[in-house]
Amino acid sequence: MQSDDTFHPVVWTTWLAAAALPALTTRNPLYLILVLLAAAVDFSALGRRSPVARSWRALVRLGALVWLITIPFTALTAHYGTLVLFWLPAAWPVIGGPITGEALIYGIVSGLSLMTLLLVFAVFNVAVDQARLLRMAPGFVYQAGIVSAIAVAFVPQMVASWQEIREVQQVRGHRVRSIRDLLPLIMPLLVTALERAMQLAESMEARGFGGHASPTDATVQAADQLALLGGLAALGVGAAGSGFWPQQQLLNALLVGAGALALIWSFWDQGRRVKRSRYRRWAWGRSDRVVMAASLVAVLIWVIAWLGHGEWLFFYPYPPYSPWPAFQPVAGLAIMLLAIPGLLLRPAKEALR
Repeated sequence: MQSDDTFHPVVWTTWLAAAALPALTTRNPLYLILVLLAAAVDFSALGRRSPVARSWRALVRLGALVWLITIPFTALTAHYGTLVLFWLPAAWPVIGGPITGEALIYGIVSGLSLMTLLLVFAVFNVAVDQARLLRMAPGFVYQAGIVSAIAVAFVPQMVASWQEIREVQQVRGHRVRSIRDLLPLIMPLLVTALERAMQLAESMEARGFGGHASPTDATVQAADQLALLGGLAALGVGAAGSGFWPQQQLLNALLVGAGALALIWSFWDQGRRVKRSRYRRWAWGRSDRVVMAASLVAVLIWVIAWLGHGEWLFFYPYPPYSPWPAFQPVAGLAIMLLAIPGLLLRPAKEALR
C-alpha cells in the first residue's frame, strides 16, 4: 500500500538509477559532491518520516569512517605520481616509498564515490520499504525477490535492534569499558535475531511460500526450465561467437536473438502463473510525475555527456592527465534535479506540523 506522504515506488526506482549513474561512471569529485548533496537533501527530508532512517544513519556514519580509512590506505600503498609529499623507508613492506599527492587525491575521490553510493541507496531504502520492494519484483522471480527483500532489510533491522538494546542497557547503568562488557549487548541481539527469524519462517510457511507445484504443472515447468537453459546457452554461444568467429555474424545474431526470445518466453510463462492479490493500487500524483520527469532528464543529460563529451566527466589525478577536474554546468544542473524529492517533501512535512 502506498503511503500518502511519499512518492510512487517506480519513481524512487527511477531516481535511484539517475543518482547511481554518476557515482558509478565518474570519479570527478565535483559531480560526486553534487550527487552527495542532492541525496543528503532527500535523506534529511525522509529521515523524519521513516523509522528505518535512524538505522541507516548509523550505516552512513560507518561509511564515513570507511572513507577516512580509504584515504591513508590508498596514499600509503599507491606510490605513483610526481607530487611527492614525503618518503618512507624503502625497506618497509608495502608502504615503503614515496607518498604522493596524486595517491592522496585518488583515495579521497574513491572514498567519496563509495560514500555517495551508500547515501543514494540509503535514501532508496528509507523511501521504499520491504513490502513495496517485494511488490515491485516480477512474478517469475518472486522467490528470489522475497529473499532479496529480507536480505536488504536485515542490516537496518539489526542496527535498530542494537541501538534499542544499547539504550535499554544504558538506562540500567551498563557501560562499555572493555570487550567483556559487550556480552550483555550481543546476547540479547542474537536472541532477538533468532526470534525474528522464527516468526518470519512461521509466517511464510502459513502463507504457503515454497509449496510444491501440482503434478499437472510438471510438464510446463520442465518446458520453462528447458527454455531457460537453452536461452542462456544460445546467448552464451552467440556472444562468444561474435569474438571467435567474426565472419559468422548472421549466425551469431540469430543465436543471440533466439536465446533472448527463449528467456523472455520462459520469464513470461513463469510470471503469469504466479497469482498475486493487491489490497490497494498505487496512484500517480502530480509530484510523482515531476520527480519522474526530473530523474529521466538527469539520466538523459548524463548519458549524452558520457557518450558525446566524456572529457567533461573524466578525472584522473595521475600524470599525464590534468590534476584539475573539469566541470560542465549543464551536467551539474542535471544532477541537482535529484534534490527535487526532498524539496517537495519538506513543504508537506511543514504542513503536517
